[in-house]
Amino acid sequence: MDERSYKTITNADLKRLGQIAAHDRNGLFQRKPELGMLYSERLIAVALCQGAALHYLDGKNGIKDIDVWSFYQAADERPYPYRRRGVEDFGDPKFGKTTDSPHYIGRRIDLLGRSLEVTDIADPIAILHRYLSSAKTESSRLLAKKAVILIEPLNLLGSVVWPAKSL
Repeated sequence: MDERSYKTITNADLKRLGQIAAHDRNGLFQRKPELGMLYSERLIAVALCQGAALHYLDGKNGIKDIDVWSFYQAADERPYPYRRRGVEDFGDPKFGKTTDSPHYIGRRIDLLGRSLEVTDIADPIAILHRYLSSAKTESSRLLAKKAVILIEPLNLLGSVVWPAKSL
């Protein structure tokens, strides 16, 4: 049996993922107020990444799990904790269930984050394109192997960051 879902990811699904990411982010910052003080006002973008993002583009890759990344403008005091991984349930069986999370109603969402050294956050697409193109970190190299689709800012919902056509 194929573990992947081949259902279309819609903009409504991206909005739902954005809500789940915001809920996770708010919970994290409440539990770790010092992190919230540093990063709650530094969000650059939230993006659907890797296999699910590739599926959003081609409809063929399928969805095994859903990776949502939040990118922040780095604070001088310390970087966003790169090992931090939140896990949530999509909460809707539209995409089936993640086989290793049978207690979930829907697919598992992995919520990750990175801080990026940028001075101006006005152009999230250009910022993420530079990050992915640089291949300076293992994360940027892995993310660049598939696709990155913006969830936030909301006015750029569904924008393709990667693979980049030409910016």
